[in-house]
Amino acid sequence: MEWAGLYNYWIVIFLMMAGLYVVIASGNLIKKMVGLNIFQASVFLLYITMGKVQGGTAPIIEEGIRVYSNPLPHVLILTAIVVGVATTALGLAIIVRINEAFGSIEEDDLEKPEEAS
Repeated sequence: MEWAGLYNYWIVIFLMMAGLYVVIASGNLIKKMVGLNIFQASVFLLYITMGKVQGGTAPIIEEGIRVYSNPLPHVLILTAIVVGVATTALGLAIIVRINEAFGSIEEDDLEKPEEAS
């Protein structure tokens, strides 16, 4: 059962597909933002999983330690989390403005042409 040891990758695939499904299947803009955040979390988990080396330690040179984990993926994910929070805040602010302007956050209501009075 070689695949059982790769459970992190199965979780990544599940979260990625769940996030993609929510983005595609939902017409609600808030739900789409949640789906994008789920998708983003799966990418974070993928990078962190790939950055870990079995038996590796922090890259601090000491006697007797020969295997180190690369800290770069973890640092990149910290930066990506900050950018993701800012992007989510901007997306939610735009959704609030769309709701104020059109009175709805459903895609179907936004796509209807305005009736001529």
